[in-house]
Amino acid sequence: MNIPELQQEILRLKKEKDICILAHSYQTREITEIADFTGDSFQLSVKASQVENKTVIMCGVRFMAETVKLLSPEKTVYLSNPIAGCPMAEQMDKEMISMVKEKYPDYTVVAYINTTTDLKTICDVCVTSSSAVKIVKKLDNKNILFIPDCNLGNFVAQQVPEKNIKLLNGGCPIHARVTKKEAVEAKTLHPNAEMLVHPECIPSVVELADFVGSTTAIMNYAKESDKKEFIIGTEISIATHLAYDCPGKKFYPLSKNLICPNMKSTTLVDVYNIMIGEGGEEIVLDDETRAKAKVCIDRMIELG
Repeated sequence: MNIPELQQEILRLKKEKDICILAHSYQTREITEIADFTGDSFQLSVKASQVENKTVIMCGVRFMAETVKLLSPEKTVYLSNPIAGCPMAEQMDKEMISMVKEKYPDYTVVAYINTTTDLKTICDVCVTSSSAVKIVKKLDNKNILFIPDCNLGNFVAQQVPEKNIKLLNGGCPIHARVTKKEAVEAKTLHPNAEMLVHPECIPSVVELADFVGSTTAIMNYAKESDKKEFIIGTEISIATHLAYDCPGKKFYPLSKNLICPNMKSTTLVDVYNIMIGEGGEEIVLDDETRAKAKVCIDRMIELG
């Protein structure tokens, strides 16, 4: 089968088997085209909890599929490709952060959504890149331990100077590899373009941006702006999606290195194989882990 034929067969099977397909925005175009919902990880988890489908396929990485299961324990949730992990989510574990908490007992632990379910069980509140500043501002405690992304944490600290924010050395290796030199070169090469950057990029890159925000915020900004040219400082697929969605505008990737191999590991064939019962990995969380991890998610919803 070629790509359009495979897409049509997936759409047919999806309807026949009553399956909901979620695709993170960093997925390739052929996958977002067959998805019921495309967006950021937490947005997708909420959408999954609202649909009537009993089976959900997450085209993304492991922590995203786990978050879907956290919010929809009654649903059967599949990770489309079992090898699709997240280096940032895997950098810090429960044992490590438990030791840090012992050292800083009076700190509120704020966990970026890009963490494992196991780690979330010992965190106080979860945040997304779009809600982090708002939620940290609302916390009663002045002392904040922000994990795992030190670049997003630094961005939050700049916006909320009244808080004492402690950061650890962690983050997204894809966003963090973009250099100030690349940002300067991109702005020189495209002088009429606005630079839109994800806060997971290093501070010296963020400082040069015309807009800083989550993946969804970047896409919305570009779509709604009167400007015609944009440098996109997040995963390279976003520049591609925007080029399709906004044919009258031009989009330039900030760096050729902004490619996430874990996101790109999912293929249409992976999705098709789940449909015919031969692929993917069902996400299973025990009740105790799920209950403990959901506490920080519930707190995020309450404050966000």
